[in-house]
Amino acid sequence: MYGIEDALKEIGIDKVNPGICTGTEWKNTTGDILTSFSPADGKEIGGVQQALNSDYKEVIEKAKGAFKEWRMVPAPVRGELVRQLGDELRKYKEPLGKIVSYEMGKIYQEGLGEVQEMIDICDFAVGQSRQLYGITTHSERVRHRMYDQYHPLGIVGVVSAFNFPVAVWAWNAMLALVCGDVVVWKPSSKVMLCAVAVHKIVENVLKRNNIQEGVLSLVATSSKYLADDMLTDKNIPLISFTGSTWIGKKVGKLVGERLGRHILELGGNNAIIVTPEADQEMALRAIVFGAVGTCGQRCTSTRRIIMHESIYETMKTKLIAAYKSVSIGHPLDSKTLVGPLIDKAAVKDFRNSIEKVKEQGGKIIYGGDVLEGEGYESGCYVQPCIAEAENHYEIVQEETFAPLLYLIKYKDMDEAIDLHNAVPQGLSSAIFSRNMLETERFLSHEGSDCGIANVNIGTSGAEIGGAFGGEKDTGGGRESGSDAWKAYMRRQTNTINFSTELPLAQGIEFNI
Repeated sequence: MYGIEDALKEIGIDKVNPGICTGTEWKNTTGDILTSFSPADGKEIGGVQQALNSDYKEVIEKAKGAFKEWRMVPAPVRGELVRQLGDELRKYKEPLGKIVSYEMGKIYQEGLGEVQEMIDICDFAVGQSRQLYGITTHSERVRHRMYDQYHPLGIVGVVSAFNFPVAVWAWNAMLALVCGDVVVWKPSSKVMLCAVAVHKIVENVLKRNNIQEGVLSLVATSSKYLADDMLTDKNIPLISFTGSTWIGKKVGKLVGERLGRHILELGGNNAIIVTPEADQEMALRAIVFGAVGTCGQRCTSTRRIIMHESIYETMKTKLIAAYKSVSIGHPLDSKTLVGPLIDKAAVKDFRNSIEKVKEQGGKIIYGGDVLEGEGYESGCYVQPCIAEAENHYEIVQEETFAPLLYLIKYKDMDEAIDLHNAVPQGLSSAIFSRNMLETERFLSHEGSDCGIANVNIGTSGAEIGGAFGGEKDTGGGRESGSDAWKAYMRRQTNTINFSTELPLAQGIEFNI
C-alpha cells in the first residue's frame, strides 16, 4: 500500500537489518531483534538486530582511528564529500521521505520536508567548509601576533529523537564532518529503520570516495544493551542530544561529570501572541499548522495561544471551525493533514493530559477523542484538542507531546509577555501583529525569552540557515546554521613572537 514496499526495497531495507554500520561496512550483531511497527496501520515494517555493548566499543575504536586521518583532510575536501552526500539524498528523497512518514507517522509532505532539511544542511555545510574562520588580534608586545583558530574535537555522539528521525542527525553530522570530526549515531529505538535507511544511502558515497571505516557510524540499539555508556564515554568529547527535558537533565549531568561538552535540544512550550492588530487569517493558518502538524510531536509545536481579550471569542470560533476541517488519516494519503501519534503510549499521555486540564479548572472546547474504526486500527489516531486554560495550571507548564492547544486571554502587552515567558521552557515563540511597537518590543531584551522569536510566522518550521535551539529547560544548545559550527570544534589562541627579544605580557620584568 502507498508504495512503501517499493521504497524499502529501493533503499535496501531487509526484513532484519544489522544494528552496526561503520560507514562502509555493516557488522553482524547478535542482540535481540527490535521490530518496528508503523503507527499508520500497525503493520510490521522490519526489524533491527540490536548492537551489543561490545559492538559499540568496536565502533568507538574504529571512530578513534578514523578521526586521526579525517581531521587532516583539508576542510574544503571534507566539504566535497558532504556535497556528494547531499546529491545522494536528492536521489533518494522520495523513498526516504516515504519511510520516514510510514515509520514515524508524519504526513508524506512532512517526510519529504525532513529529507529536504538534510539536503539543505548539506548545501549549507559545503559553504561552511571554506568559512571556518578564526580572528587575528593585535598583541601588546612588539613584533608579536595573536590569532584564534579552530580544531576538530574528535568523535561527536548524536542521540536523536523519534519525531525527526533523520534531519537532526544531518544537522549535526554534516557540520561535524566539515569541521573534521567523526560521528557515531544512536537513533531512537522507535525509528531505527529510518537510521538504517540513511546509512544505506551514506554507504554509497563513502565507498565511492574510499573513505575509511569510522567516519560516519551507526549504533542501532536500545538502553538494554547500551544504557548510559555513550554519555559517560570519555572518548566522545561532544554529545548532541535531542529529547525530553527530564532525560536531557540526566544527559547534562552525566556528560558534565566527565567535563565533556553537550548540545541539548530539549522540550518546548511554544506560544503565539495574537494582538488586536494581527492579520487573523495569517495567524489562524500558522496556529493550526503549528499545533496539529506532525500530530503535535515537534519540539517547536505550538502549545499556547495568548490572545487579546477583544479578539478572543472571534479567534476561538475560527480555530474550532479550522480544526473541524482538518483531515486525519494515513500519513501517506495525499489528502491527510494529520497522521497518528507515534505509539499507544503517546495516546495514553495525550488522554491523561486532557484529564489533568479538566481537573485543574480548564475546559475542553474541541476534540480530544481517540479515533476508532476503519483506517484507525493502529489505535494511534487522535482528534486534535483545543482547551481554554490559564497559564499557571501545572499541566500548561508541562510539554504534552501531542496536539493539545491551550487558549489564554491577556489584557495588555505587559501581561502578554509575562504570560509568554512564565513557563520553564524557552525554545520557539511568535507574535502576530502589524504594529511595529508591539513586534519590536517582543524581539527586545524585555520580550521573548526563547532561542527563536518570530514575527508574523508560526513557531515551527525553522530554516537551517539560522542557529536552532532554546533557553532555560530547553537546554541552551544550538545546531544547524549561523555559527553553530563552533560547537563542533575546539578553540585555540596562538601567539607568535617574530622578534629576537622575549617581552612578557603586562610589562612584567623577569630577568635571569
